[in-house]
Amino acid sequence: MPGKTGYDAPPKPGKGEFKKTRVALLVTRWNVDVVNALLTGARRCLSDWGVTDKHVEEFRAPGAFELPLAATALMKSGRYDAVITLGAVIRGDTPHFEFVAGECSRGLREASQIYGVPLGFGVLTVNTPQQATERTGPGRDNKGYEAAAAALEMVRLMRAIDE
Repeated sequence: MPGKTGYDAPPKPGKGEFKKTRVALLVTRWNVDVVNALLTGARRCLSDWGVTDKHVEEFRAPGAFELPLAATALMKSGRYDAVITLGAVIRGDTPHFEFVAGECSRGLREASQIYGVPLGFGVLTVNTPQQATERTGPGRDNKGYEAAAAALEMVRLMRAIDE
């Protein structure tokens, strides 16, 4: 039965289900404290779901605008079952926010569709630093955790479709 938000949580991972799943963590260098908190959440999820550390590689991109090209290269390499992107675009006084956030999300979606590699979208698009901090706490509502869980759930779905 769905929770009060209407979200029906995915089944818990089976024993060893994701043990050999290869994951790329692609994170930005901007808003370091926020991004590091997202990364902590994503790594916690990967551990909770049974992804072994030896199958996780971390990469850094300059910013959110550069994520699509880096994600495309990671997906094209064929080395990863999923790519999880983490970053934070915080609104400022100029339209820069709209361009960066829109092109980042569009480019990441296109890369995932072209290469058929599950993508965990953990790029926050918020109005204030406070909103970013609220989304990076220690619980399972950490958006890095949620992005990793979504990527693994898609790995599961893609495997079921391929069977």
